[in-house]
Amino acid sequence: MEITVSGRLILASASPRRSRLLKLMGFDFDVMPGSVDEAFRPSETPREHVLRLSEEKTLFAARCHPDAWVLGADTIVVVAGEVLGKPGSPAEAKEMLKKLSGREHKVFTGFSIIRQDRGNRISKVVESSVLFRTIADDEMDWYTGTEEPFDKAGAYAVQGMGGCFIREIRGSCTNVMGLPLYEVVGALKRVAAIGFYGNDHGR
Repeated sequence: MEITVSGRLILASASPRRSRLLKLMGFDFDVMPGSVDEAFRPSETPREHVLRLSEEKTLFAARCHPDAWVLGADTIVVVAGEVLGKPGSPAEAKEMLKKLSGREHKVFTGFSIIRQDRGNRISKVVESSVLFRTIADDEMDWYTGTEEPFDKAGAYAVQGMGGCFIREIRGSCTNVMGLPLYEVVGALKRVAAIGFYGNDHGR
């Protein structure tokens, strides 16, 4: 059983979680992070922001490798209209967790797939809702004393220790991890970038 890629596949992201998800699917790919300014533009909505950044990251790599399939993505966490980035200190992580505690928030991921030499270009935004239980003070102190919060939007990872704070997820779970596999794999298949083969392939 295997997934084959019709050419080279490049992940335009340095995220270890996105790489891990693609490896779990059995993809063979290279990593080439796109260098872009991730600041919000005036009047830009969360959906517009993640879509623009995913496209810019993907184009950065696609221009260098026009004959490759390039996949880029960007994920943000939004609670009560406020965008939560990656905390830089335990104090910042604790403030973010206080805002998430006992409340529902949204996770938006924009992803783009580009192959320059064929003119293929797909971009989409996927939204999930995540409900946190109330986080006790001792749990917050314990969690922010670990290394987990500091490279993650919203200071948590659903597949990590922070998963113990999650009561419910509505929508794609892998979207909350940073790459909505249902939508991404479906898009790659639609443009014939990938193919699925069983044990009798080639017989």
